[in-house]
Amino acid sequence: MTDIKPLALVTGASSGIGFELAGQFAQHGFDLVVNAEDAGIENAAATLRAEGAEVIAVQADLRTPEGTQQLWTRVQALRRPLDAAALNAGVGRGGAFIDTDWADELEILQLNVVSTTALLKLVLVEMTGRDEGRVLVTSSIASTMPGSFQAVYNASKSYLQSLTEAVQNELKDSAVTITSLMPGPTDTDFFHRADMDDTPVGQGSKDDPAQVAAQGFEALMSGEKKLTAGSVKTKVQGVANKVLPDAFKAEAHRTMAEPKD
Repeated sequence: MTDIKPLALVTGASSGIGFELAGQFAQHGFDLVVNAEDAGIENAAATLRAEGAEVIAVQADLRTPEGTQQLWTRVQALRRPLDAAALNAGVGRGGAFIDTDWADELEILQLNVVSTTALLKLVLVEMTGRDEGRVLVTSSIASTMPGSFQAVYNASKSYLQSLTEAVQNELKDSAVTITSLMPGPTDTDFFHRADMDDTPVGQGSKDDPAQVAAQGFEALMSGEKKLTAGSVKTKVQGVANKVLPDAFKAEAHRTMAEPKD
């Protein structure tokens, strides 16, 4: 890899918002380290190289400490400053809390919470040592509402939102910026993988991941603290969630996420 271009790390980059974020970096002159747990990351990397970027693909399962360390070791082995990171990998699971499998929910916590927190710490220690860098954390509009029939996922995103805003305050005198990206329902494999094809949100219209990624990249490069990304409908929902009571939002979420009979 050449030492001329800036370097970005993108997790969850084999498809969806993560792949589109990686594309934004490639189109704006970055080299890339891209990660996903599936073999599709190699095809994604090949597509990104067509944009002129040097791309290293790391197939590693971030649900495990070993996978997280494997990815970070590859980043460090380049001996290049990390100019940007998009911590985007995440997973969900629909269904009533008392019915869902603990193993599925533990994967949500390990990926969305533990791994993202670990990588955020590693990335920020490296960046603050140079007092330079940008980090994008993919939270969700789900972080702003109790997630009936998607309880652990929404809670994991609420954790990420709180963590991101706390660390933003801690680093307010640093040149390192942290941006929270808060998409709404987006047209990716998320709902199918979360076993939510039989829900109104799973079957409903969704935002374009390319639009979400473009807005997120712009917010990252502008140093914005957080952005509700996607369509006008999603942005309006984000504004409404700031004032609506939690009980109302929990019931509204139920109407979207409860499986149909």
